[in-house]
Amino acid sequence: MKINHALAMALSALSAGLLISCVKPADENKAPEVDSQKVAQNSAADSNSGSVDKVVAVDISADTEKTYLTHVADDIVIPAYADAVKQSNLLHDLAQKHCKQAPISGDELQALRDQWLVLAQAWANAEMINFGPATASMSNLYINYYPDERGLVHGGVADLIAANPTLTAEQLANESAIVQGVPGLEEALYANDSLDAGQCAYVISASSALSTRLKNIEDNWQQNATELLAIDKTADSDRGLNQWFNSLLSLVETMKSNAIDQPLGLTGKAKGHLPAATAGQSRAIINAKLATLNQALTDPILTAILGSNNENEVADSLSTALADATTLLAQMPEDLATADKATQQELHEHLTTITRVIKRQLIPTLGLRVGFNSTDGD
Repeated sequence: MKINHALAMALSALSAGLLISCVKPADENKAPEVDSQKVAQNSAADSNSGSVDKVVAVDISADTEKTYLTHVADDIVIPAYADAVKQSNLLHDLAQKHCKQAPISGDELQALRDQWLVLAQAWANAEMINFGPATASMSNLYINYYPDERGLVHGGVADLIAANPTLTAEQLANESAIVQGVPGLEEALYANDSLDAGQCAYVISASSALSTRLKNIEDNWQQNATELLAIDKTADSDRGLNQWFNSLLSLVETMKSNAIDQPLGLTGKAKGHLPAATAGQSRAIINAKLATLNQALTDPILTAILGSNNENEVADSLSTALADATTLLAQMPEDLATADKATQQELHEHLTTITRVIKRQLIPTLGLRVGFNSTDGD
């Protein structure tokens, strides 16, 4: 099952719709030094085709920006990766415990599935960080090969296990992104009513390899957060803020397009599949993404920055839009594919509203610009 790396990366980029990053790498993403208020006004006018009043940007001092970005690194970004590492380690430990005497099924298999879902949600949280070491190294594709529009994971994992029933983590690390990470583990755990020795070896190895990859990303952020978020450059550049808020915008846009619209065929021909489709747990993944957006966009420090210029309306709009989407999602079935079309469409509209508030209100109010390859067509 070993696939040429160049071919694997081409397939990965094609299947992921070239969504490796919503913004350019850090060195290329530095915005030209222009008047922030003018940027905010032009951005709002462009987004709305002149249909709304101009937005006046808040005045953010270099010290305030530095404090906020440090908070983002220490209290949001690094903990998100640390939690993903923790949950992957717990899955690995469970697999070693339960797979001592294969085959396994029943409660033991269910325990592995339950922990996989916690891990999948933890990574869904960390996907808000759409820049830095995870994307620069393409590790994000090895962690979550999605959208898998051609269904490569299903056959790839089965073929790999059949070809190497005693697979080790070191061997797996040299395989294609298609057979690794969260989707590969989902396939092994949910596509089978029981796990034989070969499948158990795969789950043990895949969870170990995933933990190593996630830990490397966490360590990189621990060591290089100042550089990655340009925390020491706030007197000269808004690069860190631009990367962060465009990354959050990317999360909403790609979630709306790849995880809702396309697989459900809401605005065109159905393509690909919902996240966690084999597990039937798409609602849990979307809910995790909304939860992390809510954490980041209703953050008290950010709210205080917005309120410094009496721009509380922006914070209120974000809070309301996120609450409306979360409330609707809670009323939908675990497998979003089984919801009625009207409710699916309503969820899509709520995500569109969140996108519009970020693009037309939040980003201009902060004196920033929407990323160069914004994919949303609202």
